[in-house]
Parts: sequence; structure tokens; C-alpha cells
Amino acid sequence: MMRGRAVVAQPATEADQFGGQFRCWCCGQLYAREYIVHLGDHPEVGVCLGCAHFLHQQALSLEDETRSTPLARARDLLRAARQLVLRHNWHQKPVIGGLLRWMGRRLP
Repeated sequence: MMRGRAVVAQPATEADQFGGQFRCWCCGQLYAREYIVHLGDHPEVGVCLGCAHFLHQQALSLEDETRSTPLARARDLLRAARQLVLRHNWHQKPVIGGLLRWMGRRLP
């Protein structure tokens, strides 16, 4: 419940279907069924692949907060570096932007 109002979840297979496409519960965009990931015990909830990757990264970040291993600290440094790059829009620069985007897709 949100502020005294009940929140009703509609099944993704019926209510969120728009011409054979399904709405991502995270970003709200429409995608074909093969690009939607459904939750195990809640098949009515579906997120697109991009949001699923984002949620995975967020889950890893939360796990790293509870650990103090060298690998967890290294991933924290990579995340901080990624935020710095995004904040300064270095990933959009003509010379170095392509390399930064390539690295961003391959690093944790």
C-alpha cells in the first residue's frame, strides 16, 4: 500500500501487452517477449534486458557493501571511476569515448 492506496499488479501477459509487446516494470518501455525477463515466483513482473543488467549490477554493489575483500574494494573503485566518467561526460568525447564505452560494457 502506498499512502493509503492499494497497489494492484496487473499480469504482464494480459494488461501490459501492446500489440505483442510487453512493458518493462522498471523503465516502462515496450519490448518483444523475448527481451523481457520474468521473476521466478512472480511471472506477472517483467523487466527488459537492460534493466535486468542494471539490477544485477545494483545487487552486486549491495553484496560488496557487506564484504571487505580486496576484490570487493576493486569493484568499488571501478564503480567510482565509472561515475566520474559519466559525471564529466567523458564517454561522449570523440577520441576516448568509444574506448570508455567498450570498457564500461566489459567491466563489473
